[in-house]
Amino acid sequence: MFACQLIMMCALSAPVTSVRSDTIEPATSIGPEATSAPADSSTSWYRRPAIDARLVQTTARFASNDTLPRRRHAVEYSDWYYRRLQVHKWGSYAELPVFAAEYWLGNKLISRTDIPPSWVKPTHVGVALGLGGLFTVNTLTGLWNLYDSRKNTDDRALVWSHSALMLASDAGFAITGLLGDNAKHTTADGNLHRNFGLGSMGLAAAGTVLMWVKRGF
Repeated sequence: MFACQLIMMCALSAPVTSVRSDTIEPATSIGPEATSAPADSSTSWYRRPAIDARLVQTTARFASNDTLPRRRHAVEYSDWYYRRLQVHKWGSYAELPVFAAEYWLGNKLISRTDIPPSWVKPTHVGVALGLGGLFTVNTLTGLWNLYDSRKNTDDRALVWSHSALMLASDAGFAITGLLGDNAKHTTADGNLHRNFGLGSMGLAAAGTVLMWVKRGF
């Protein structure tokens, strides 16, 4: 009995061990290691930072706008468009030789030093009528194709410049024809008739050569 009491007294007199570990401290701040992935990314407490989905959509949209080329709408033409174009080109090839022949005949006709042969005047009139028919055909085919290609935005400045020059030459040739009746009366009337003809030829030649240079023969 005495031995039991002695053992109980020894047990009560022993120091009580603290249950709180001195190595565990409450976290007061978050260090940089909390935002970076550990070597073993499969650790249960690690969580990847969330990404705002709106930023992803905006970036993708900007990237697509910068990298994707603009689509150009193809313009389809009918077979008749290319037939009219071919006729228009043939007329432009015949244009300059006809100009040269008409200029030579006109100078012989209004010459005051030499009496022109009898064939010069009817030949001059016939070439003038042929020139009028040539420009009528080229004007119709050109305007028709210009309307068919109205949706095509390529070389619009070139096309409209060519059209304006050719239409101006049409008006000039019409005035030249009206002045032809008075050209035989006086030298001034003859020179006026010739000057209008040369001006019209110059406008037409400029429009034709412009199209040849830019688009080829």
